[in-house]
Amino acid sequence: MQTIWLMALLLIAAFLEVGGDALVRTGLHTAGLGRVGFISAGALVLLIYGITVNLPDWDFGRLMGVYVALFFIAAQVVAYFAFGQTLTLPVCIGGLLIVSGGVLMTVWR
Repeated sequence: MQTIWLMALLLIAAFLEVGGDALVRTGLHTAGLGRVGFISAGALVLLIYGITVNLPDWDFGRLMGVYVALFFIAAQVVAYFAFGQTLTLPVCIGGLLIVSGGVLMTVWR
């Protein structure tokens, strides 16, 4: 059960980090008061991300591999749904290497 909880927390953290960045990016490309709203929301989400990954007592260095893999996946999901960006062959191949490396770092003891 602990592994599922840990993976869920890392996945939430990845989406918070990517989502906060996407909000800031949107704010930078928005005019008027919307800019302040998006950037402020992004800052809040990134603060929540920072709290999420730093409150638990875990060996984050050991979990970095799986986190980077989850971050890549979250980034591609947000890029597709928020910005309409589709995957290209180089991104897929690079992503396969990232995810493979994350799995290797996590399971190899």
